This record gives sequence, structure tokens and C-alpha cells, in this order.
Amino acid sequence: MALDNAPLGKSSEYPDQYDPTLLFPVARGENRRRIGLEDGRWPWFGGDLWQAWEVSWLKPGGMPVVAWAEICFPAASPAIIESKSLKLYLNSLNQAVFSSGEQVAETIIRDLSSACGASVSVQLHSVDASAPAVGRPDGFELIDDEPVDAVVYDYAPESLLADGPVVTEGLCSHLLKSNCPVTGQPDWATVFIRYTGRKLNRAGVLRYLVSFRQKQDFHEHCVETIFTDLMARCQPESLTVCARYTRRGGLDINPWRSTDSEEGPGPRLVRQ
Repeated sequence: MALDNAPLGKSSEYPDQYDPTLLFPVARGENRRRIGLEDGRWPWFGGDLWQAWEVSWLKPGGMPVVAWAEICFPAASPAIIESKSLKLYLNSLNQAVFSSGEQVAETIIRDLSSACGASVSVQLHSVDASAPAVGRPDGFELIDDEPVDAVVYDYAPESLLADGPVVTEGLCSHLLKSNCPVTGQPDWATVFIRYTGRKLNRAGVLRYLVSFRQKQDFHEHCVETIFTDLMARCQPESLTVCARYTRRGGLDINPWRSTDSEEGPGPRLVRQ
């Protein structure tokens, strides 16, 4: 489907009846071809963890329930879901009656799996429960104060250099900013890079991440670009790239790509 037909960037009426047809899939294939990958062939495991903070429905009898949800799309799904369409879909549950939270989760799983073409996982959480841990995890060094010569704001993969001994380390930057390819709105994220390989030039990594500042792309595509650029230019033995994006419209999107099938998206951060 063309993005011209997507609800993103357009005025929309919020639904008052459950409607799974609101979900708008966007094929992953075009971006993957753009970064040099063939259909169905890519050098990673991973997924896209969405945190939905505005989930509600009605109990039998009419009393509302509120919750927040963790929704995980596999990176192997043929499509992502355009974010505004997911927000509209979740809002279509607001006046729908469900017998239990389990029925709500099963409904969301069914509808999202059908829309993206792969099995999606969903967990609903009470807003009264303890919050998940927040903060930069141990083992990741912040590189945002590295001295960078000739800062650029146009995509600059040539900045990536591996010029040291083989190491295993984790790097972190809070400075990733890209722009929505439809609305031009800024998207902000913290990036985590964990790798084993020749030591990355930290100033070069930071210069590279800052060069996304005017880049227009979806969150998932930015992470896949970072992963493939690091693999191609620095050839690490192992690599994980995760981006924790800030919330917009009650949703945040947190993609990760890794050579290790056991890696995950990492913890929430203070901006979430």
C-alpha cells in the first residue's frame, strides 16, 4: 500500500466502534532493498517492541478498564504497522465490551498478526503495577561527549571506522534524531550498540549517529540502516543495535536487530 493512503499526517476522526480495518500495513521490503538486502534475506534476528500507554475497553456492565500494553512485532514480518493507524485501532477498543483482559489481548494479537503477516505477541499490564526498571543498563558507555570534528547533518556512513584491537563492548548515545518520512515530525531516540570486533572509533560512531538528524525514515528502517552500515563497514564478529524512541501519541517504538537470537530490546529509559 502507498503511504499516500495512510492516516499519518491527515486529520482523522477517532472511532467509537471496534474496527480492525483501521490498521495500515507498510511493507518492509522497499527499505531493505534500498540498503542492499534481498527479499527474505537479512543478517539479523530481532523485533520491534511497541509500548502502548493508552489502552482501554469496557467490562460487561459498562465500566471502563485501562491498561498499558507491550506489543512485539517480529523483524521477519513482511510489514510494519503505520503508527497512527495503530493508535486509531487501539482507540476503537475504547467503547467495545470484552469479558476479560485475556480476550482483549487475544483480539489485538489476532488483528495485528493478520495485518503485519506474522505472529505478534501482546502483554497487557495494570497501570497500578510497579513500573519496569528505567535507566541505561550496565555495560554501555555513553559516547555523547566524544570530540567530533566536522559535524554533519546529512547521512554519513563513511564516518564509521574500526581501527583498534578486538574488543567486546557496549556504546550508548542519546543523540539520535531522525524525521518521520510522512509528516516531517522529529523522532528522538537513545541508541545502544553492543559488539565484538575491532574497536570502533567512538567519535566516528557519534558523527554517524548525528548525521541522521535530517534523515527521513521510520524508526525500524533507521535501526536496520545502522545495523547494516556497521556490519558492512566495520565487520564485527557479533553485533546488536537497539533504539529506544520517545513516545508520541501514546506509543513508543523500540526496534532491535542482532546477530544473536537471544538479544532483546533492553530496558525503558527516562524519556519513556
